Amino acid sequence: MRQVVLDTETTGIDPLQGHRIIEIGCVELENRRFTGNTYHEYINPEREIEAEAISVHGITNESLEGKPLFADVASGFIEFIRGAELIIHNAPFDVGFLNNEFALMKSGLGVIADYSGVLDTLAMARKRHPGQRNSLDALCKRYGVDNSKRELHGALLDAEILADVYLLMTGGQLALSLGDDQQDGEVGQQRIRRLSSERPALKVIKASDVELKSHQQKLEEIQKISDGCLWLQ
Repeated sequence: MRQVVLDTETTGIDPLQGHRIIEIGCVELENRRFTGNTYHEYINPEREIEAEAISVHGITNESLEGKPLFADVASGFIEFIRGAELIIHNAPFDVGFLNNEFALMKSGLGVIADYSGVLDTLAMARKRHPGQRNSLDALCKRYGVDNSKRELHGALLDAEILADVYLLMTGGQLALSLGDDQQDGEVGQQRIRRLSSERPALKVIKASDVELKSHQQKLEEIQKISDGCLWLQ
């Protein structure tokens, strides 16, 4: 299962008002493991960035001078996400901007749905934690993900943080707590430990012929003294 965790930064909040993408960051997961493959581009939006947006991500027009246009990076971006499930926090926002960029190119690229499925972690979090704050920062606190380096938003950093949150959010119970000292799924001082993508594969030990025969005999014994052995059906 190949997944791509994606985030974007933009000149403003509404593509219908002419706002554009200025940064794309992606992190690849394969079978829920980090592969080490990333996609990251800064993009010249050919328009001014709103001051409010700059206060969020810190990216200025001056810093984007000489950067490629979206049309210059579109093919490489599509190849990176093609066939993957995109993991996005507040997916309608990012997908709306990406689809708008495709449309502006007038090259028949279609829409994101033509290349990838999409999973919205914000919608997922709202179902799991109704009535609570479900921003990425709030989820980091809830699941014990270290986001201390996140002074400003950044597409690649946010994608990496979201990947950690997504894996914890979909990985089952994190800790056994019989008291009331951990509320709302909080995990206290626990922090995610990312395993190296270079680690060797887990060793698979198969049962021997003797063990398989002994197992079969045990199942037959269960069959004789019960109403039926489910493992023999």
